[in-house]
Amino acid sequence: MSGAGCSGDFGLSKSENSATPGAGIGGSTARFTLLDNTLYVVNSTTLRAYDVSNSMNPIPGRQTKLGFGIETIFPYSGNLFIGTQTGMLIYDASRPGDPRYLSTYTHVLSCDPVVVQGTLAYVTLRSGADCRNNAVAANLLEVIDVSNLQAPRIIRSIPMINPRGLGVDGDVLFVCEGDSGLKMFDLTNPTAPRLMQHLEGVRSYDVIPNRDVLIVTGKDGIYQYSYADRKQLKLLSKLAIEPLA
Repeated sequence: MSGAGCSGDFGLSKSENSATPGAGIGGSTARFTLLDNTLYVVNSTTLRAYDVSNSMNPIPGRQTKLGFGIETIFPYSGNLFIGTQTGMLIYDASRPGDPRYLSTYTHVLSCDPVVVQGTLAYVTLRSGADCRNNAVAANLLEVIDVSNLQAPRIIRSIPMINPRGLGVDGDVLFVCEGDSGLKMFDLTNPTAPRLMQHLEGVRSYDVIPNRDVLIVTGKDGIYQYSYADRKQLKLLSKLAIEPLA
């Protein structure tokens, strides 16, 4: 796992969880994603597209200037949701390699991972020195209506401790709280996440939920949990990793 700004690249594999055939699944802090044989990569200012129809010979394609403070990218239903330190950008990716700008959702200066399910986006905002906003107390989970991709609007803000990556799968939402643990929310009402469990002993950075198995990356290593029981996470395994000095 590598970090850049507030983000870390985490995972990329074939999955149907992104509601788009041929899309990849990755953590919410990933800087790259796969969609329709196109690899999209973001750095702090630019979105780059690569044709990977022939995986042995990727072909560089269009570069799109996005501004500054670009952090993360998440694919959903043929669109790209790009988290930045000042908001969320939405691009139509229905034409492979040629993303088209749709809209921007703006928030206070903060780190900003995003995941999407149905007509809702879930975004965490985090303050701190690594997010360039020590003067702003912006530790929130936001629920955003993206039913109109050209006019996203906030529905709800939920106070958090110091949120980082997050993941959603059906009726459950997971939010990493860094050194303050891992939270599991019930989404029976998708616009009003309800806290079900807070594992305070897990120092978590990002998650990938898939088919009742949750992969968690953290300061101490990589964990796997079962969330088949929506009321309580069950530890399946842990791969310990020595932190860098």
